[in-house]
Amino acid sequence: MNLQEYVDADMMAIDLANILADELSEALHHEDRVLFAVPGGSTPGPIFDDLCAADIDWSRVDVVPTDERWVPEDHERSNARMIKERLLVNRAAAARFIPLYTPAHSPEEVLPELESMLTPELPIAVALIGMGADMHTASMFPGADGLETALDSHAPILVPIRRDDLPDTRITLSARILGGAVSKHLVITGEDKRDALKQSRHLTAAQAPVRRVLSGATVHWAKS
Repeated sequence: MNLQEYVDADMMAIDLANILADELSEALHHEDRVLFAVPGGSTPGPIFDDLCAADIDWSRVDVVPTDERWVPEDHERSNARMIKERLLVNRAAAARFIPLYTPAHSPEEVLPELESMLTPELPIAVALIGMGADMHTASMFPGADGLETALDSHAPILVPIRRDDLPDTRITLSARILGGAVSKHLVITGEDKRDALKQSRHLTAAQAPVRRVLSGATVHWAKS
């Protein structure tokens, strides 16, 4: 794990957008199509605002959320909605979006359908990953139903996640799939998340799920 520090989140967004664009462009020199995994939440928004204008062949890029709430794409809590509004615009509008939600009562009803869209595109070429102060990453939350499956070295591609205090059922790329990305970038802001990342080194993966995706990753941190 390498750590890059930035004076502020604006500088981090600009630098990281350039890094991601360069890595996607390099991957496209070797592959017909590449898979780009991205998180939802507030932190990646400014990165997407810069990245969406990158001059690369977006028509050969498949974009997939690292995780999703089990809500329609027009819902205010949908990661797909944020990704489409902030990343899949400008030049990046040419990219293909691979959803982790399709209308159904529960993710279990449509897991084979969702996984079938991802299987031909794996492995992930470039992954942008987030982390919460509780050391969750994607939707792999400590104490959640489904976490043990998601952390398993033989996990399926997608795993449903539930916890009583979460307002929505989640679906997440497993640690095996995220951790297997050719290039990984973890982006965090604030002293609390930096402290949590340090603390994760002394915990189990069940206590700090982010541990399962850190090997070989570059961590990008801004104080604010």
